[in-house]
Amino acid sequence: MSRMVFFLFNQLYFSDLSTAEILSIFLYGLRFDLSVILIINSPLIVFYTLPFRFRMKKAYMLTINTFFLIINSIAIAVNLIDVIYFKFTFKRTTADILNYLGAGDDFTALIPVFIKDFWYICLIWIALIILLIYLFKKVRLDYNVKISDKIKYYIFHSLIFLITIFFTIIGIRGGFQLRPLSIMVAGKYTNSKNVPLVLNTPYTFLTTINKSNLLLADYYDSKTLEEIYTPYHRGSIDNAYSKKNIVIIIIESLSLEHIGSINTSIHEGKYKGYTPFLDSLIGHSLVYKGFANGKRSIEGLPAILSGIPSLMNNAFITSPYAGNNINSIASLLKEKSYYSSFFHGGNNGTMGFDNYTKMAGFDSYYGRDEYNNEEDFDGKWGIFDEEFLQFTTKEINTFEKPFVATIFTLSSHHPYTIPEKHKGKFRNGNLEIQKSIQYTDYSLKRFFKTSSELPWFKNTIFVITADHTSEAYNPFYTGNVGMYAIPIIFFDPDSNLKGVSPLIAQQIDILPSLLEYINYDEDYIAFGTSVFDSTALRFSINYLNNYYQLIMDEHLLQFDGKQSIGLYNIINDSLLENNLLNNKMHKVEQMEKFTKAVIQQYNNRLIENRLTR
Repeated sequence: MSRMVFFLFNQLYFSDLSTAEILSIFLYGLRFDLSVILIINSPLIVFYTLPFRFRMKKAYMLTINTFFLIINSIAIAVNLIDVIYFKFTFKRTTADILNYLGAGDDFTALIPVFIKDFWYICLIWIALIILLIYLFKKVRLDYNVKISDKIKYYIFHSLIFLITIFFTIIGIRGGFQLRPLSIMVAGKYTNSKNVPLVLNTPYTFLTTINKSNLLLADYYDSKTLEEIYTPYHRGSIDNAYSKKNIVIIIIESLSLEHIGSINTSIHEGKYKGYTPFLDSLIGHSLVYKGFANGKRSIEGLPAILSGIPSLMNNAFITSPYAGNNINSIASLLKEKSYYSSFFHGGNNGTMGFDNYTKMAGFDSYYGRDEYNNEEDFDGKWGIFDEEFLQFTTKEINTFEKPFVATIFTLSSHHPYTIPEKHKGKFRNGNLEIQKSIQYTDYSLKRFFKTSSELPWFKNTIFVITADHTSEAYNPFYTGNVGMYAIPIIFFDPDSNLKGVSPLIAQQIDILPSLLEYINYDEDYIAFGTSVFDSTALRFSINYLNNYYQLIMDEHLLQFDGKQSIGLYNIINDSLLENNLLNNKMHKVEQMEKFTKAVIQQYNNRLIENRLTR
């Protein structure tokens, strides 16, 4: 029933499934349901079947029954939480959420907000618990069993106990097969996009506890590995080093779907989008229909600022490798006398941003505390974008030159609050977020207007991108390709950077691109490549539901760490309906080879703390 609720609230994402496929997925999902039901109830199963007479005492049974209802109510609640959270991550929640929640105190502060906004999920949970209690009471136990032969009683109930434990273990393993059931097995029953419908959240949560560490990969020897792929970048030696200011603007949840000028194929070219200012700026910028390397803000930050993608279940910031030595745009340019700052109007400490930026070498951090004016607090996350961006440009104007500033907006984050003075100013969209996207776009317009009048503006290159995508409406943006689609915009008011490039770009390309643009002359480590390097191999990689996805040329490869499971032509088959795995073996081998090299470089460098030159 929880899976049915999950499906109904996320029908748009699973819209390509036929009725037969849905029934098949629900049937196979029972295997994972049974496994986790037995996992969470295994202590109770033992207590219920112990071959001793005291288990029939009312007080004993009342205690066990109470625990049964509590623990299963919690499991159902965990399942229902993903009914909403899935819209933002496109995966079932795993144990890494514990690290994410521990990265700041926003979670506890926002619990009442989420309960208020998603009250209907609470009602569904209450209804399911009432049904659970009703069915539970249908099971009648006789507490007054008379035991005439104690020896027969103990022999019989000991046998029942052993048989029950045996089949419980088999059920937890998922059957008699050699290897126990795992998240990866879900991929046998459907394609990777629909894996979350096969799984359930208590299962993915419990089976990933203490399993987030990476393993050393040994696909290739060191020489071959470096020939296939290396994140080691050589500094520029051909051109003079340029001390240009850098401003990186990360817009919360700015999916490519929200931008009208880039989506000319939607509604036969009549799609307006929700970013009129960005549309105007795009006409004077170099633009890429890029890809995010993760689905959460906490994953987007290291990708953009340090060139580190999220190729594991944990975000880098909350992973065991968070203490590694790392590069960042701030630390690398500090050697060139750049002053660095990070601006985010949220609560100081949110998602560990302040800790990460300090570790990454930023000189200063500006948050809600530094803004120091609660009149502009949105009541949920932090300071409204309009006011905070005006504060930002004024602070930047006081910096010594050259500088690198990163600005992270927040108003387009759920619950999408807009200031009272702007209520009714922005039109409705297909999604609730699109009003707040218009507000952030308006705030960005005011930021650029103010900045353009200041002396540092013309000697600055701006990069505008997103931390990750939002929930989607258009079918393409709900698919495995579109769910990562974001804009990557390079704007230099003093150059001729213009046009929409057909080449692939991703968040981890931003760091090497900026360093090449200013002719940075030192070596460094970053997993992306510069968009200004005409010789670089263009690709995008991400990791979701325990699968790696590599986009290269016009193809997408899905790889599970051991073998390729899908190859698709994303130009002719953007919804990934036609698997070409057996038809283009040469392409599969080429892309799999590259994917393995990226994985080996990523895993081994994180484990061995080799993220700096």
